[in-house]
Amino acid sequence: MTDSNLKIDIRRNKILELVRQHKKVYVSELSRTLGVTPVTIRNDLAALESDGYVERINGGAILSDHDLRFQMGKHTTIENYKEKQAIATAIADMIHDGDTIFINSGTTTEIVAAALKKRKNLNIVTNSIAVASTLSDADTFRIILLGGELNAKYGFTYGADTQNRFDHYHADWAILSIDGISTVGGLTTYHAEEATIDHMMICESERLLIAADHTKIGRTGFMRVCALSDGICLVTNATADTNAEINALRAMGVQVITA
Repeated sequence: MTDSNLKIDIRRNKILELVRQHKKVYVSELSRTLGVTPVTIRNDLAALESDGYVERINGGAILSDHDLRFQMGKHTTIENYKEKQAIATAIADMIHDGDTIFINSGTTTEIVAAALKKRKNLNIVTNSIAVASTLSDADTFRIILLGGELNAKYGFTYGADTQNRFDHYHADWAILSIDGISTVGGLTTYHAEEATIDHMMICESERLLIAADHTKIGRTGFMRVCALSDGICLVTNATADTNAEINALRAMGVQVITA
């Protein structure tokens, strides 16, 4: 996918975010807000309507009944949403204004991204379209979406083009969502194409925060991201403290923070 196509996706996600927030939007207002022509906005709305997200009205669009029903149940469809929200809040409290952060893709890191909005002047480098879109209205943030090939199903970029961008960046923090953390497998993910990106984020950052609810503790995914070390800080929910694997992780030097 080209950079121009990524920009289109980000803009359309922003439009959808505004429709969901205000329930009704107008072409003229969107044109001014997003700095593109009314013709471009009309094309965006036509595409969103075709995908079932909005319904066109004279001069603008409203949220479709289908998408409204989805939004009403969105948080209940995310597994362990309340636990992930608590993890996100704890991580946001650890970040300082002005920090530079790598963030990978995942429902947990998307929730973390929303929690980070209480900070100011953050520099965010991410390969997640959802994270970039979530933070697009944070006025003091600088958001860098890494280009490359696109995993359309899960909304992240990967590949050689994405990897080459890490020559340009170094971060205070890497905040990663993973599919498993265990004494046997280390940090693991089910997405082979993202494992390399996660590893590069770790290598090019000063500190590593793993955002993982209790269901990821003791689990081993398909691809190893890295082995365990004393440089890893696991932020998980309080329920995880009943998991025997937590004590074993601590014994191997992993710092564990429960939220």
